[in-house]
Amino acid sequence: MSDQQQYTRQQHQQYGGQTHPLTQKLFSTTTTPTTRQAVKFLTASTIGTVLMVLSALTLTGTVISLIVTTPLLVLFSPILVPALITAVLIVTGFVFSGGCGVAAISAMSWIYQYMTGKRPPGADQLDQARSRILNATRDVKDRAQDSMRSGYGGHLSQRSS
Repeated sequence: MSDQQQYTRQQHQQYGGQTHPLTQKLFSTTTTPTTRQAVKFLTASTIGTVLMVLSALTLTGTVISLIVTTPLLVLFSPILVPALITAVLIVTGFVFSGGCGVAAISAMSWIYQYMTGKRPPGADQLDQARSRILNATRDVKDRAQDSMRSGYGGHLSQRSS
């Protein structure tokens, strides 16, 4: 009897004659992997090995380049740091300028669509806000006229003279 079969029997006796489904597949000697499973395993292990080798090479190259360039960076830092700051400011300025340009073009396109009656997204909200503001200004105007008529205006005219 092989060691594998003895181990399987010990496991079988240890669990009171019950085999667990998870370990049943692991310890059974009657099933062999299919060709498809073998190809999957070989492919996965090959890809994993290649990726691990590439990862190790990348790490090695990074460490070597850091070792080589550190003295250069220390020597040229009085030049590189201001140059880097300048480059970052220039790139930031161009990106911000481009963003503002895109925003302006979008706003002008929306206004053009709104004025030509194409009803761009948000036009209904704008119309509602406009009507609310118009109603509020009319209300303030009416209240001011009412207060002027009710004698408050007379009080002001007496004070000014």
